[in-house]
Amino acid sequence: MALRDILPGQLGFGAAPLGNMFRDIPEQEARATVDAAWNDGIRYFDTAPFYGAGLAEIRMGAALAGRPRSDYVVSTKVGRLILDEVEDVSTRDLGEKGGVFKYGRPNRIVNDYSRDATLRSIEDSLKRLGTSHIDIAFVHDVAQDFYGDEWLSVFESARKGAFRTLDRLRDEGVIKAWGLGVNRVEPIELLLALEEPRPDGFLLAGRYTLLDHARALQRVMPMVAEHELAIVVGGPYSSGALVGGPNFEYAPAPPEILNKVARIKAIADRYRISMKAAGLQFALANPVVAAVIPGASRPGRIAEDRAALREVIPADFWRELRSEGLVNAAAPLPTAA
Repeated sequence: MALRDILPGQLGFGAAPLGNMFRDIPEQEARATVDAAWNDGIRYFDTAPFYGAGLAEIRMGAALAGRPRSDYVVSTKVGRLILDEVEDVSTRDLGEKGGVFKYGRPNRIVNDYSRDATLRSIEDSLKRLGTSHIDIAFVHDVAQDFYGDEWLSVFESARKGAFRTLDRLRDEGVIKAWGLGVNRVEPIELLLALEEPRPDGFLLAGRYTLLDHARALQRVMPMVAEHELAIVVGGPYSSGALVGGPNFEYAPAPPEILNKVARIKAIADRYRISMKAAGLQFALANPVVAAVIPGASRPGRIAEDRAALREVIPADFWRELRSEGLVNAAAPLPTAA
């Protein structure tokens, strides 16, 4: 089933922060954030075993317990098993994402994209989430940012294992849809170039944002459109850099990114537009994008995200961004520019 037919609205909840991403988040704050999302009307929740070694799934499951299961949509990921044994968190090899979840649970994380691991991963997620089914399964991080030169062999093991397994589970009605959940465009290109299996859509984090969209625009968006599929945009604020945070791509933002943010913000301030509004509305203007899922770990952030979607942005703002070379010439814009 196509992602568009499953997703209830353009704004979803990205649960990576619930895994104690970058900081140790108190239980009550995590719970209040999910409650705030629910009270705002958000009904799509995305999580993954990787987020805090199961912590995000456990917290989300507890927060959604008692809500009618037919009222919301959950996506989670496969590709990493969370074991009962513990490990030294500082020794984990997480590619470019080194200390992102150092405050998560210390459970051992094992990368495994085989058929058996995929089935076990879903089973484990159902237990942590306390739910009878998941709606969408994304194959997590089969890309260069985690596996470097080995990424193609990891992709190949996922092709033989996870992809075929999820294809079958979708056809059997166990899940409604599957695809890739990645921070890079190349795995999506590679999968769409195959005759089979048949994914239903993708979660692409950080690659279709106001700060970084040229490559996705050139290659992936046309391919996804051609296959009549859709993308969920994760990380629309580029790990927080777009909205004044210190990080880009889960690491301290480099000077050229901070400079680009400052240039966009100067124009946004002149038009009295929030950076959140610019970021969310830019991503959603692409017809291939079905939803955005900004991450939140504080309840107040949810209202900000909703307000950002409603903000009215004049066409002149986008024209100026384009004339300054801050938006790619081919990018669809929210209003005629």
